[in-house]
Amino acid sequence: MSDRFPQFVAEVTAAVTQSTDEATVLPKVKAAMARLVAVDDWLPAEMARPDPLRYQQYLLHRDPADRFSVVSFVWGPGQKTPIHDHTVWGTIGMLRGSEVCVPYVLVNGQPQRDGDEIALAPGDVGVVSPTLGDVHRVRNASSETLAISTFIRALKAERP
Repeated sequence: MSDRFPQFVAEVTAAVTQSTDEATVLPKVKAAMARLVAVDDWLPAEMARPDPLRYQQYLLHRDPADRFSVVSFVWGPGQKTPIHDHTVWGTIGMLRGSEVCVPYVLVNGQPQRDGDEIALAPGDVGVVSPTLGDVHRVRNASSETLAISTFIRALKAERP
């Protein structure tokens, strides 16, 4: 088994220990995620099982100090999320298949499409945060094959 995932957790832990500032932490987490998903040799098979009815999330790690969590997302063909946001920073690393993110903005409390779709292929990394924009819908780009991504997110929003 690869030591890639424990190294990733150690890098993220160091980043969030050194700073809680999103502008400082997010680039470090994004770089760590890019290293993690560069090679597909670390995700256990039991964390990559699809469900025929809905996308699955499997908890891979929860920081003991409740600063972040890491999950795998397993998307069956054509599966998608509702329009949502996270209210905290996060990074998405594409491991297998492809995801498409459709960005939205809230106008008078209603979601309105805001820009082009963003596709992630294996090895790609995306970011979300309230400061960068995180209202979106995510879907498996394929109607025939699985897609698997890894998502890390802060567990608490930083308050001024």
